[in-house]
Amino acid sequence: MTIVAILLLAILVLVAAQRRFLSFRSQSPADYSGTGPAFKMKEVLNGEILSEGLIYGPNGKMSNSFVARMVGKWDGNTGTLAEYFTYSNGKKMSRKWYLTLGTGNTFTATADDIVGEGQGIISGSTVKLTYRIVLPQDAGGHTLDVTDWMYLTENGVIMNRSEMRKFGIKVAELVATMRPALEAKAAHVSGSNGYDTAAETRTLQ
Repeated sequence: MTIVAILLLAILVLVAAQRRFLSFRSQSPADYSGTGPAFKMKEVLNGEILSEGLIYGPNGKMSNSFVARMVGKWDGNTGTLAEYFTYSNGKKMSRKWYLTLGTGNTFTATADDIVGEGQGIISGSTVKLTYRIVLPQDAGGHTLDVTDWMYLTENGVIMNRSEMRKFGIKVAELVATMRPALEAKAAHVSGSNGYDTAAETRTLQ
């Protein structure tokens, strides 16, 4: 093996190690087991929630942004989280999560656009959820592997970061905030960035 080939192999190994151990995917629920405030899903994902987020493409540039009105409802250990999205490109979309708390700190999540069940773990102030999502046909119809992390802050705001991959390659990333809707409305400028003001009073089905 030539010196050039050895150097190229070493570079590939370093890049692979960096992606595995020094990146978004390197974190685990155990890393946050002692953090607070505790992420109590039936309390945190309950009632009206307003979310604002950015979506980044594979080149690292922002490709879209959105606002969303969400409503969480619980009956014992099962709940739903209905979502109404309005994107900066004018597109609107609604969907609903079905959540079931399991043993320990685990839960499952399903939705119409999810393949099988998403698997979630609650740890300290965080939630990790992994699932496979089927994109709408106008977005390519691809099936992507998604890892969601939600981090609950001291003031009750949730910071959400998601990574979407196809064949192991990152194709998109999402960063968003989620907070009780009544607290966020005063700070949001209606009509900006494609915001759908009618969504505030629209009945969720």
